[in-house]
Amino acid sequence: MKQYKAYCFDLDGTVYRGLDPILEAKEFIHYLQKQGIEPFFATNNAKMTRAQVQKKLHKMGIEAKTNRIMTSAIATAKYIANHYPNKTVKVLGGDGLRQALLDEGMNIVDKNPNVFVLGMNPEITYQMLADACYDIQNGAVFVATNGDIKYPSEYGFAPGNGALAELIHHVTDVTPFYIGKPAPHMLEIIRQEFQLQKEEMLMIGDNYDTDILAGINYGIDTLHVNTGVTRTEVVQRKEQPATYTVETLLDLL
Repeated sequence: MKQYKAYCFDLDGTVYRGLDPILEAKEFIHYLQKQGIEPFFATNNAKMTRAQVQKKLHKMGIEAKTNRIMTSAIATAKYIANHYPNKTVKVLGGDGLRQALLDEGMNIVDKNPNVFVLGMNPEITYQMLADACYDIQNGAVFVATNGDIKYPSEYGFAPGNGALAELIHHVTDVTPFYIGKPAPHMLEIIRQEFQLQKEEMLMIGDNYDTDILAGINYGIDTLHVNTGVTRTEVVQRKEQPATYTVETLLDLL
């Protein structure tokens, strides 16, 4: 495999499962840092702020620079600020999404929004989902941070943001606009902010339908690791397979 300037790691299923680090990924990240290469982290997880992601990785023995952490919450906030300036926004999501919207100067409201944005919130209730459906039926634009149907935890697979978004979709008949992978928004922000060329970037992930397709859709090389959602044999049978496939990231060493 050739050398890259920007190794863009997915997190859930690639670097860790829940609160447990994937040791092979941890060792490969340490190897890159010893070579003077600081990795990027591009996650569909919208619950946490950059500082919270950094703290979680630190507890696992992985040091990450905050400006190299890109979440679907940050990309979503930038998208809404660019396309719906001066509009009101209602948020059903975690700290990461709310803070990202505030950082972009968006006007967050509790009722009658112009834009409704959905991010993962483990404390979601039936009434919150019902209210979201009412807002969208009353004309709010429907934006979702990501379409992940499931994500790997230390216990198994748990429902993702996409599962909730599709529930709302089926009730309202309004299709959400998804920002996170496989859409290339996060990768484009990284490229622009660090003045990279696409041939200098590599997207690394465990989920073909999000991580790998994001890289393919954006036109950069991809590396699938067999530690999470999609099995290697499934990826290799795809019409557009990943550029590289490995069992674990230690295979690269």
